[in-house]
Amino acid sequence: MEFKEIKETVKGINFEELRNDSDVYLEVVILRKDLAHLTSSLTKYFGLPAWPSKNKLTPKMEESIADFGGVMAGQTLYFNSDATQVIFAMLWPWQDRQHITMKMVLKKQ
Repeated sequence: MEFKEIKETVKGINFEELRNDSDVYLEVVILRKDLAHLTSSLTKYFGLPAWPSKNKLTPKMEESIADFGGVMAGQTLYFNSDATQVIFAMLWPWQDRQHITMKMVLKKQ
């Protein structure tokens, strides 16, 4: 899985604000009306969300997302890893129910 490819796909989606764009991190704010397009793209790369899920997060997942405060009820986590890297995307809805922050991270192992 290529972080750059996923990032370019996400950047092609209509978003309200680009907060950060680097080789290992992307943070954007989208409107709820564009959420289905974003989640469709993320599912294409990651599969179904790791959270929420009936399964518990693995210790590797917990460790990988710890720097971002973990994941809570109402939030979504997409996660994929292999022997050399971890890539995850976190969706954090705002209280206004209209905006959603997406943070996508690449961590080399």
